[in-house]
Amino acid sequence: MDIDHTAPSTLLLLVRHGVTPTTGQVLPGRAPGLHLSEAGREQARAVAQRLEGLELAAIYTSPMERARETAAPAAESSGLEPVLCGGIVECDFGEWTGGQLTELSRLPEWKTVQQAPSTFRFPGGESFPEMQDRMVAALEAIAARHRGGVVACFSHADPIKAAVAHLSVRPLDEFQKISIDPASVTVAEYRPDGTTAVVGTNSTVGPVKGLRGTGRP
Repeated sequence: MDIDHTAPSTLLLLVRHGVTPTTGQVLPGRAPGLHLSEAGREQARAVAQRLEGLELAAIYTSPMERARETAAPAAESSGLEPVLCGGIVECDFGEWTGGQLTELSRLPEWKTVQQAPSTFRFPGGESFPEMQDRMVAALEAIAARHRGGVVACFSHADPIKAAVAHLSVRPLDEFQKISIDPASVTVAEYRPDGTTAVVGTNSTVGPVKGLRGTGRP
């Protein structure tokens, strides 16, 4: 099949949700009922402002409340109805869900989580490779559905970090070295020739790098 090299790439904006009352303290996972704090709601409004003027083809969001609430202002300003996507949901931390990070960090398994995550499965939950596989597959499906467009995907830190590792051709065991801050935007490029790249990572202020008309290579 001939490839049209003049066709535009598809850009996925991977947005981490804003802060909650327990960000940095608890491993919330998929436990229901966790909402953005006031600071998180301010971050959500700021994300919407940063995306204003873009011709978004669609908005996808993790089913978790904190991700949906982060997506809401952008959806309102763009006039798009967010699409719930289970593939970009938070990691299933199993029995660790709701655990205090200070306590979890004392467990002997914590070293494996930090240094060799590709070998670790959360008790009663997902393994890191499983999380990466379903996140990558979901993003590929979204990119294929909106070829040549710009799509905002509201997700969580670990799935985004795992996707960045894959798109950057980095081992999964290095994904903990990747920083994805609350309400940050990371830009993934899906090119017509089938190659991919990360063209902007962990952007929290100002124009989002990697977008058309904002310094994209």
